[in-house]
Amino acid sequence: MSPIETGLRASITAEVTEADTAEALGSGEVPVLGTPRLLALAEAACVAAIAPHLEEGKTTVGIAVSLEHKRASLVGDSLEVEAELTEIDGRKLSFNFIAYGLGAGDEAVIGAGTVERMLVDTDRFLARLRGAS
Repeated sequence: MSPIETGLRASITAEVTEADTAEALGSGEVPVLGTPRLLALAEAACVAAIAPHLEEGKTTVGIAVSLEHKRASLVGDSLEVEAELTEIDGRKLSFNFIAYGLGAGDEAVIGAGTVERMLVDTDRFLARLRGAS
């Protein structure tokens, strides 16, 4: 297993479905890619970038995000979200991401932003939460 270091990357591709729309997610009233789904894809790309490098029993949890949703995507449109680990500060991992539309030669930027995730021991993290309830 190689260490977690800046420059780790991953990408996620997806096709917009009815379930991904702002209308379905409750974040709007139109049948286009909902911002919460774009964020979920960005986080999935971040997780994919480091997952092969995590020790057994370790995971990351989201702690902060900044997202700009620049362009609408219709049901049936395809997109790719690329994430790169750009900074490590102790257990805090910072990523940049960008989402592109894929189709008919149109690779316009759909959205971009940053995600911060904290490296945690899964069992300790869950035990702490259960003890707090």
